Amino acid sequence: MIKKITYGAPFDTEAVTGAYESWQGELPYFSQEEGRKFSYRMAEEDIVFGLGENVRGINKRGWIYESKCSDDPNHREDKRSLYGAHNFLIVDGKECFGVFFDYPGKLTFDIGYTDRNVMLIEAQTGDIDVYVIEGEGPEDIAKQFRGLVGRSYIPPKWAFGYGQSRWSYMNEDEIREVVKKHREAGIPLDSIYLDIDYMVKYKDFTVNEETFPDLAGFAEEMKEQGIHLVPIIDAGVKIEEGYDIYEEGMAGGYFCKEEDGSEFVAGVWPGRVHFPDMLNADARKWFGGKYKVLLDQGIEGFWNDMNEPAIFYSEKHLQEVFEQLEEFRGINLDNEASASLNRLVGGLSNNEEDYKLFYHEHKDGRVRHDKVHNLFGYNMTRAAGEAFEELEPNKRILMFSRSSYIGMHRYGGIWTGDNLSWWSHILLNLHMMPSLNMCGFLYTGADLGGFGADTTEELLMRWLELGIFTPLMRNHSAWGTRRQEVYRFTQTGSFRKIIALRYCLLPYLYSEYMKAALRDEMMFRPLSFVYAGDRFARRVEDQLMVGESIMIAPVYEQNAKGRYVYLPERMKLVRFRGPEDRKEEVLEKGHHYVHIALDEVVFFIRPDHLVPMSKGGSCVEKVDFDHLGLLGFVEKEGSYELYDDDGYSRDYESPSHYTQITVDAEGRISSGGEGSRKEFYLI
Repeated sequence: MIKKITYGAPFDTEAVTGAYESWQGELPYFSQEEGRKFSYRMAEEDIVFGLGENVRGINKRGWIYESKCSDDPNHREDKRSLYGAHNFLIVDGKECFGVFFDYPGKLTFDIGYTDRNVMLIEAQTGDIDVYVIEGEGPEDIAKQFRGLVGRSYIPPKWAFGYGQSRWSYMNEDEIREVVKKHREAGIPLDSIYLDIDYMVKYKDFTVNEETFPDLAGFAEEMKEQGIHLVPIIDAGVKIEEGYDIYEEGMAGGYFCKEEDGSEFVAGVWPGRVHFPDMLNADARKWFGGKYKVLLDQGIEGFWNDMNEPAIFYSEKHLQEVFEQLEEFRGINLDNEASASLNRLVGGLSNNEEDYKLFYHEHKDGRVRHDKVHNLFGYNMTRAAGEAFEELEPNKRILMFSRSSYIGMHRYGGIWTGDNLSWWSHILLNLHMMPSLNMCGFLYTGADLGGFGADTTEELLMRWLELGIFTPLMRNHSAWGTRRQEVYRFTQTGSFRKIIALRYCLLPYLYSEYMKAALRDEMMFRPLSFVYAGDRFARRVEDQLMVGESIMIAPVYEQNAKGRYVYLPERMKLVRFRGPEDRKEEVLEKGHHYVHIALDEVVFFIRPDHLVPMSKGGSCVEKVDFDHLGLLGFVEKEGSYELYDDDGYSRDYESPSHYTQITVDAEGRISSGGEGSRKEFYLI
């Protein structure tokens, strides 16, 4: 049951699309005051799941978090917010319930930080919708919530292949070289990402004709090699006479404005920019329509960036800083003066006061940006998603974003932003997956190997051993860091085998993704969601269930030769050193130390479960999804429901996409359903 309690006059975020019961009584579970503060007394055994993309563990208890979409590349444990605002929690313990605070401004979640036994949620104003969900357990509550907020985005099948990115590949020949090196080394690859330098002076929907003289021809050339180009789109539109996007935006009144009605001016990559008013339906339709410029050149995927929105400076604040800098001219910069100078200049970027300087024209009236800050990235991606439905009604287009709010999951996925080449960020990647799934974000992944700082061969290899299970599998790194295309390292053969295994696992991973999306379920689950009565499973923070059959336990420590693993039931351990090199053993329920070599992928299969696998391919298009091997742990009878479709159209519901497979204890295979034309064999 889902109850909605309304306080004040909430802003309509349009996050909710499903049914609920409007509740006139007191808010269940929570004490409430001023319409904006909500407290819950936690029991010692309570676990708190959720908040989507944020720092720290799967259990969010013990820290203070903020919903405040922030451009912050330093994802340290002491941070309180990252790029997304995902205000959904599940409490599991003394009581079990979920709660969604539908509020587009800054929201603080003190989950046992001030008082270990008290959860305190505080909004800036008393205008908020609160949804309380009761159910049979955390997984049921998550499913209900997903039904409330709508179906998750479904990407094209090729987007489940391996992607290579860099800030930036500067021209066609550099990309040709990257593709050539992957193909020569036998490393599967499906996509190359174009960062900001493919544009003309960082102007959206432009292409630098000196470095990419024929993007349409180049995109076709790449497709012939099984490669999709995926360009970046930023939030700011450069202020420049003669630039059509700028002139159209000005003529249509599509940009955010200051209180006096003049266009707000900020600085990002192109210098001085205006922000399209993403909360204005007309502006959103205009901006979304501009993706056609690149669609018409054969582009089939995009990533939206800088859409918190990031602000290097506002023009108004910049002028104030210039004036104040004069006070430092000629003075002795002692400790206090030097600190003041650093604060003054350092405070230019993403200054919270700047978000109070501009406004949106919404269907319900004019609203100051800071009151609805968390909706900007959501609506930028919504603009693209709605445009794709109109421009390409029968074709899936890849779309993922950096900033998001619940509701954006219907239009695209996310990547988890500018992480670092730190071992702890492998674990952070793992922690985020179930929390994001709870909030509807299924197509997601991290920058494998780390975006900032210099990676190592060992770190990248261990991270890829996790990354082969995440829907978005992309190697991405920053300008000025060590190049981390896998063919540049000495153990190229090991990297090839790990990435090749991803393509072998695609029938399972794609099937699990699609079933989760179509049924409002989670692809990645904490162990406690599956093994609710197991006291050890409730506390495991570094293992995950991936779909219905597999448990993963990746290595995330430097120089480790293995790791401790807890098995909630008897399972089969499977070791891969490439698709053709596999070893298996059955381990009993309990605690185990598992040796895991650097170049080895290990996962666990549940009893009487199956994992359909292909023979791989150089790209997704080359993977044979019709003749599949079955890897399983069959004690009595193993079963699996396989989903497969063409991967490109939007015909998701046909019964012909489903095949029911069973394997008995003697190894006999049977299959049924309208998709049973496929052939299966034991491996």
